[in-house]
Amino acid sequence: QVQLVESGGGLVQAGGSLRLSCAASGGIFSFTVMDWYRQAPGKQRELVAGFTRGGSKDYVDSVKGRFTISRDNAKNTVYLQMNSLKPEDTAVYFCHLAWFGVDYWGQGTQVTVSS
Repeated sequence: QVQLVESGGGLVQAGGSLRLSCAASGGIFSFTVMDWYRQAPGKQRELVAGFTRGGSKDYVDSVKGRFTISRDNAKNTVYLQMNSLKPEDTAVYFCHLAWFGVDYWGQGTQVTVSS
């Protein structure tokens, strides 16, 4: 049973930083697609940052230069370092993993950025 557990969300002032973590269990995910999505109230879920199967990193334009995705394969964990946070970054952030054609999602962690 694949499980994703996120942590690290919270309330921060604009300009601050947060680091999200997503720990995966139930398999070996070293070469799988793992990424972060977010969903703000009234908006569609969007891909924020992720790893492609080739190992490169992709970011949505609105977070480039501010967010950094990384992973520790030994711990089956992916991180999202978020710097220079803006109120428009406020959303529920979800970890996502695609494994053998199945999509798995974490429970989500709330990030709130106050102005």
